[in-house]
Amino acid sequence: MGTLSSDTSPEAERVQLEIFRAMPPWRKAQLTADACDCARQLSLAGLRLRHPTESEASLRRRLADLTLGEELAARVYGPRRDPGTPPCDA
Repeated sequence: MGTLSSDTSPEAERVQLEIFRAMPPWRKAQLTADACDCARQLSLAGLRLRHPTESEASLRRRLADLTLGEELAARVYGPRRDPGTPPCDA
């Protein structure tokens, strides 16, 4: 059987899985939250590069459009303040 990741050897994956299985649930939750935060920060950095003149609030709203979908983001946060702007790209 192969590994879950094409760039990881079977032995390395075996060690990783042992470590994860031995971790307490709170630590697994913390790692997941940290990974989500990292993904959010990277997404915002990409949005800043594509839209350098926009405010942080506008960039966070674009991120909400990407993560929640435009319809749900509008229901949660209200309509975008820049109604003439086309939907943000992925």
